[in-house]
Amino acid sequence: MNYDRARIVCWFSCGAASAVATKIAIEENRRTHKVPIVVARCYVEEEHPDNNRFADDCAAWFGEPVLVLKNEKFEGSIYKVFEKERYIAGINGAACTRALKKRVREDFENREDLQVFGYTAEEDGRADALIDANATIRLWTPLIERGLSHADCMAMIQRAGIALPVMYSMGYHHNNCIGCVKGGAGYWNKIRVDFPEAFNRQASLGRKLGVRLVKHNGARVFLDELPASAGYYPSEPEIQCGIFCEMTEKEYSA
Repeated sequence: MNYDRARIVCWFSCGAASAVATKIAIEENRRTHKVPIVVARCYVEEEHPDNNRFADDCAAWFGEPVLVLKNEKFEGSIYKVFEKERYIAGINGAACTRALKKRVREDFENREDLQVFGYTAEEDGRADALIDANATIRLWTPLIERGLSHADCMAMIQRAGIALPVMYSMGYHHNNCIGCVKGGAGYWNKIRVDFPEAFNRQASLGRKLGVRLVKHNGARVFLDELPASAGYYPSEPEIQCGIFCEMTEKEYSA
C-alpha cells in the first residue's frame, strides 16, 4: 500500500471495531508514515449518550483528539432527516446513513486522503462494495489486513481498560443509534423493552410516513403491528479473542 498521501482520516463511529482500526492506524503512522492524521466522528443525536464517554476514553487511548462532524441541516438527528425527506429506509438504503454519515464524509474528505474504516475480517465483502461504489476512495482496512474479527476488537478494547459502550453491555451487537432502522423484528422487540420511547417514536413516524419498517412472517408490517414475541435477538454479545489480537496488541504497544 502506498502511504504517500496528504492526510490519513480515521472514521471513528464509537464502535469497538472502528476504535481498534483507528488505534492501529495511529500507531503505524507514528512509527512509519508520519503524515497528518485526523480522527473524525460523524455525530448522530440518537446515539446512546454513553458514546460521548467512550469517545473521550478512546481519544486518551489514541493520544489524538476526536473531531466531531455534524450535518447542521438536520442537526445531526435521524428523525429530522426522516421527516424532512419523507423517507426512512428502502431499496435506496437508509436516509439517515446517507444524510448523517455519507454526505458528512464526502464534504470532509479530500481526494488525496487515505481513509481508515473499521471493517472486520468478516466484512471483507463490505469493504470491496465500498470501493466498487466509490472508486476514488483510497481505503485502508487494518482489521482485515490483520484478520481481526468484531469479537476480537471488543476484547481488545476491554483489555485496554476501556469500558465498552453501554449498548454492547445491554446485549446489542452494534453501537448504532437507539432504534436503528436497519434492525429486524427481534432487534425492534428488544428496543421496545429497553427503550420504549424510541420504539414508540419510530412506530408513530412509520405510520405517519406509511413505512412498514420490519418483516414478520414474510411480510412487511408497521412497528406497532409487530407481535412482542416476534424475532430473536441474543441477550449478550459473544466476546472472544484469537491469536491475531495478541499479535496486534504487541505491535501497537511496542
